[in-house]
Amino acid sequence: MIDTGPHSSHPAQLVTESYDPAPLIRVKNLKKHFPIRGGFLPRTRAFVKAVDGISFDLFRGETLGLVGESGCGKSTTGRTVLRLLEATEGEIYFSGEDVRAMGPAELRQLRRRAQIIFQDPFASLNPRMTIGQMLEEVLRVHRLGGDRMSRRLRARTLLDTVGLLAKHADRYPHEFSGGQRQRIGIARALSVEPDFIVCDEPVSALDVSVQAQVINLLSDLQDEFDLTYLLIAHDLALVEHMSDRVAVMYLGRIVETAPVGSLYADPKHPYTRALLSAVPRPEPQRTKRRQRIMLEGDVPSPVDPPPGCPFHPRCWHPLKDEACTRMTPILEPAGDNHTVACIKFLDDSASTLDSS
Repeated sequence: MIDTGPHSSHPAQLVTESYDPAPLIRVKNLKKHFPIRGGFLPRTRAFVKAVDGISFDLFRGETLGLVGESGCGKSTTGRTVLRLLEATEGEIYFSGEDVRAMGPAELRQLRRRAQIIFQDPFASLNPRMTIGQMLEEVLRVHRLGGDRMSRRLRARTLLDTVGLLAKHADRYPHEFSGGQRQRIGIARALSVEPDFIVCDEPVSALDVSVQAQVINLLSDLQDEFDLTYLLIAHDLALVEHMSDRVAVMYLGRIVETAPVGSLYADPKHPYTRALLSAVPRPEPQRTKRRQRIMLEGDVPSPVDPPPGCPFHPRCWHPLKDEACTRMTPILEPAGDNHTVACIKFLDDSASTLDSS
């Protein structure tokens, strides 16, 4: 079972002390806008502002959870950081190197050190290749594993690492269950011995019982290989279990960041409070009653986001006023390693969420 209680393995007060001072990943003012073209002579008429100016650091050995509603830009962020999508603006640094300035040779080296686990394990696997062929191809492309027999042995060792059998190397993707396919995706990501992995909704397509197995596998692999994760998810219980820090996204922007213990105990932003109020508690009779916050209306279009605070059309807080429609908030310090983007920031989050 997944422990949805306090994050005990990474105490919040130790998060910043246990990593190298220089971040492995540094993102500054990252933007990714997709053009909308139309007309008889197609021309750009507008832009979908999927990611609209976000910044964060990610330290070696750490897990940063990136959460938010569907369509807020989480997956686009992960793919843009890896340059699977080209950024519109902003800076991306990996071990101090400018990712956006990399040429083909440097980008190939980046592919070795930075990998991704895709949300849909079946769609990310080639149906015409056996699992062994896929793993061996990755090793061949990156000139790893030596000769053909060595690559074959390495592929089977990878399958054993993720809890599969050597004989599975001769099977095709359709012969596996969803959980096994996700393990294959993890094996493929590990094959090049990366430092950093983007986990894009790694268990959302799996049954609950299988989710626990994959989550425990990811945690064990992180400890064994000193991996750094960007965990993209909308399951807040999963994020609490696996993450050291959390960044909350809304409409292409980060609205709050904090160590996991601090964020779940004392959320500051009205949007974060609403998200956490919807998380089921494993033993509600033994905890304080939590007030459910219902957000009204739909998420605004990223083509034409509202002026001022992007959350103001749905904000439930009684202090919301006309200033929220004019002033665009930026991330401001809100305590120890805690930042929030809200011009009406209050520090009474816990009392607002919980009542006797």
